[in-house]
Amino acid sequence: MIAEDNILKLVDADAPDDGYRLQDQVGFVLRKAHQRHVAIFASRISDLTPPQFAALAKLADVGDCSQNQLGQLIAMDAATIKGVIDRLKARNLVSLAAHDEDRRRLVVTLTPEGRATLDKLVPLALEITAETLAPLNAKEAATLLKLLAKLT
Repeated sequence: MIAEDNILKLVDADAPDDGYRLQDQVGFVLRKAHQRHVAIFASRISDLTPPQFAALAKLADVGDCSQNQLGQLIAMDAATIKGVIDRLKARNLVSLAAHDEDRRRLVVTLTPEGRATLDKLVPLALEITAETLAPLNAKEAATLLKLLAKLT
């Protein structure tokens, strides 16, 4: 069975249930797609991880925000976002400051160096997305993104 036939079987709701097959399970297929995307990302952007890039991109979108809020915005728990921010801070891509009203909260700010890094990497990120979606036509890619958004 070629890969395209397997993909079509996945979307054929009338196909007979052959029992449990790992390659037909959503988690397995999503993990393989994610691994492919991460490999493409690493081949184009080797000095940042996808979570680090996501943090910079979201800061550019929303402006300064608390570390916990940033984690929520990019779907990371508090411990994970702390590590991501610590590594970005060590590279002078973000800065941290105590919140004006609540000194227990940390506000994350994109530094000028972080902005310059992001400006340089956004075109690559667009290419990464295009390469990840390259096996699909435009309509399939749009449908995939809409369907995945429904799962989140």
